[in-house]
Amino acid sequence: MPSQGFLPLARRFFAALGGLYVLSIVLLTVPYIQTHVLFLHAVKIPWSAKFDVPEACGLAPNKTINLRVETADHESLGAWFVLPDSYYHSLPEIPSEPALLIPDALKTHPTILFFHGNAATRAFSARVQQYTAYSSRLGANVLALDYRGFGDSTGNPSEAGLALDARAAWNWLIQNGATADQILILGHSLGTGVSALLASELSDEGIAPRGLVLMSPFSSISRVLDTYSILQIAPVLRPLTMIPFAADFVKNRILHTFKTDTLVPRIKGPVLLAHAENDWEIPYSHSEALFNTFLEPHLPAIPSLPTNPTSLTKEEWTEFSDGLAKYKEARQAIITSVELRNFGTIQEFTESNGRRVVYVQSLAGGHNYLGVQEGLHDIIGRTFGFL
Repeated sequence: MPSQGFLPLARRFFAALGGLYVLSIVLLTVPYIQTHVLFLHAVKIPWSAKFDVPEACGLAPNKTINLRVETADHESLGAWFVLPDSYYHSLPEIPSEPALLIPDALKTHPTILFFHGNAATRAFSARVQQYTAYSSRLGANVLALDYRGFGDSTGNPSEAGLALDARAAWNWLIQNGATADQILILGHSLGTGVSALLASELSDEGIAPRGLVLMSPFSSISRVLDTYSILQIAPVLRPLTMIPFAADFVKNRILHTFKTDTLVPRIKGPVLLAHAENDWEIPYSHSEALFNTFLEPHLPAIPSLPTNPTSLTKEEWTEFSDGLAKYKEARQAIITSVELRNFGTIQEFTESNGRRVVYVQSLAGGHNYLGVQEGLHDIIGRTFGFL
C-alpha cells in the first residue's frame, strides 16, 4: 500500500528535522555563533549604504552630519547627527558646513539619543523614518550610532562593548554642548537593553537625563528565548522542556544577558514603555512584565498560591482571595488607563516623587515600525515636554 512507503519516509523526514533542531540549539551555545545570532551585525542592510551621503536615504541636504564617535576602549563608531526641522528651516540657506551648527543645535533644542535593534545599520529605512519623525514632529536633534561591529563601526559586539558605545555617545553629546536634562534616551528592541544599561549607569552617578523610552523591549534575553517563536509558529526552546534541565543548560550559557528587568530598581527619572500588539518578534508580554516591575514596589505583595491549592482550608482560601482582591484594588487605584480608539491603550502611574511611568500598547506597528506611529510620537512628546 502507498501508506507503507509514506510512513517510513515521514519518520525519516521528522527525524532529520529533529536532528537539525538539536544541532541548531547546540550551536547556540558556541560563543562565536551565539554572538552572531543575537546581534546579527553581519547583516549590514542596506548592503550598499553610503554613510557619508545620508541624503541618499531621503534626508534633506546637509541636514544630517556623518561623524565618528570614539569609545573608551578605542573603537570608532559611525554615527549620524540629524538637525531638527525647526532649526534647519530657520537657517537663511542650506548650510555648507552643518557640523559647525551642532553645538548651537544642542544648546537650543532637545536631543534624542537613539539606539537601534539588532541587524542592519543606521541607514535602514525603518530607522531613517524615525529620525525624520523625531526631528520634524518632535523638533529634536537625533544622534543615531551603529554599535561596534555594525555598519562602518570598528570592533565586535558584546553586551559590555555596547554599554561602552552607549556611554561614548552620551559623552559626545555632553562634550558638544548638550545638557543631561535635554537628552532623551530612546532604544528599540536590542537597543532597549543598551538604553537600560546606560540609564542605570547614569542614575548610579546621580545624572538625570530627560527620560527613557523603551520601544518593543524585552525583559531579558533568557526570557526572549522562552517566548520566541519563529513566525509565531515554531517555539525555539519549548521542545527542550521535554528534556530535564536541557533548556536551563542552554540559558546558562548565554553570554550577553541584557537583564533589563533587574536594572529597573536602579533606573531613575520618567520612563515610557511602548509595544505593538502585532509584534511577531518580541511579544508585548515583555513590556507588561517590565511595567509591572516598575509598579510592584508601590503595591502590596501578591499572595502566593500553594503548590497544591486543594490542600487549603476555607480560612486559608479566604485569606488568599482577600489578599488578591486587595492587590487588584491597589493596582486599579494607582494606574490611570486611557483607551484611544483605533490606536491602543495608555496606562500610567505617578510615583510620590513625581516620576511618571507610562506604558503604551498600540494596535499596529509590528516590531520594526512601532517607532513611526504618529500617535506614539505625540505621546512621547507630551510625556517628555517636547510638545
